[in-house]
Amino acid sequence: MQEYPHHYVVKASGEPDSSILLECEGLDSMQSAPPTQFGGPGNLWSPEELLSAAVADCFMLTFKAVARASKLEWQSLSCTVDGILDRPEKDSLFTEFRLKVELKVPAGTDEAKAQRLLEKAEKGCLITNSLKSEISLEASVVAA
Repeated sequence: MQEYPHHYVVKASGEPDSSILLECEGLDSMQSAPPTQFGGPGNLWSPEELLSAAVADCFMLTFKAVARASKLEWQSLSCTVDGILDRPEKDSLFTEFRLKVELKVPAGTDEAKAQRLLEKAEKGCLITNSLKSEISLEASVVAA
């Protein structure tokens, strides 16, 4: 791992009536547009969806690291994130991200330990730790 601070440089560009082109060195570029809720076309990723995706992705990657360090055997993990955008005062902001997680583990796995590791991953996610929104976790462990 590199020493801190880390830098993540992304370039966004566009024209008045076009989608936004997102570029990052070494990665495939992608287009984004407003979501349908803001009059967008609904066929491209929006910043709102990208932020919710970042929460889900970070949770998953953090769990993988926590499980590896704790030597937890697992079979699959799914994470659905509901990012809630609201206007509690005059400004629009994400007030909450609700994570719904299902972890499948082999029969005989210590399910309480697996649950603790899911909670540890939620607490250790650098994306959610960087947000001022409320974060809630609904996690289930299913033994196969």
